[in-house]
Amino acid sequence: MLLLGTAVVLGGAYAALSEPDEREVLVRERCTATVAAGSFELAPDQAANAALIAAVAVDRGLPPRAASIAIATAVQESSLRNLDHGDDAGPDSRGLFQQRPSQGWGTQEQVMTPTYAAGAFYDALVEVPGYELLPLTEAAQTVQRSAFPEAYAQREPEGRAFASALTGQSPAALTCTLREATGAGDPLVVRSAADEVFGPLGGTVDGTSLVLDSTGTTGWAVAQWAVAHAAELSITSVEYADLAWVRGTEGWGPATTDGLRITVAGAVP
Repeated sequence: MLLLGTAVVLGGAYAALSEPDEREVLVRERCTATVAAGSFELAPDQAANAALIAAVAVDRGLPPRAASIAIATAVQESSLRNLDHGDDAGPDSRGLFQQRPSQGWGTQEQVMTPTYAAGAFYDALVEVPGYELLPLTEAAQTVQRSAFPEAYAQREPEGRAFASALTGQSPAALTCTLREATGAGDPLVVRSAADEVFGPLGGTVDGTSLVLDSTGTTGWAVAQWAVAHAAELSITSVEYADLAWVRGTEGWGPATTDGLRITVAGAVP
């Protein structure tokens, strides 16, 4: 009887310990951009790539329309994933934009590097006369020379929503629903990743937090970039302009600071 009682106690303890993990498994991880046109969802890895594409546009001083065109194009070409293969129409196509080394986009290694691929796309886009005023399909097709040019149009609302959030034009418009971080983050790694796409941002590290100097629209671009990269970089909260995104909650709520603070998970005991 004692053994049975012990087993029951241990079994109950195990169930209590495992229950949070079971709830975590049931969380459907996703990132959502909500603007006037509606809400659109991406998986966290897709949202991180969209954020990278938008950040390169911000760093170059390009208008949000450029990011809309680029994100919509990458959604159509690769579903915002860094593909290491092409298709029958372009067997050597690679990367977020399915750029072809045989057509002068760069080496295979280069087009598989997301920051290079985004930069190469923008290099070609800004050479299109009046691209900001062109229909998205026409602008994208002039750059991409796709066998299916009309396909870009169906991606425009999604591209516009994520571009508006990720270039900082729509504050607190991007949120991600994520499971708990499974490992510790590193604020220095976060700063390095942000600097790679936005250029040097400045700021200081305070324990598990990174405080950046970004302000205004750029501050919102960086803040929502961090939310989009929260799964990858073990980010637990992002605070900016008196609002905060906290992992495990829905949306943005009140913050205790008006600066830009990104906090990562600490070491698990």
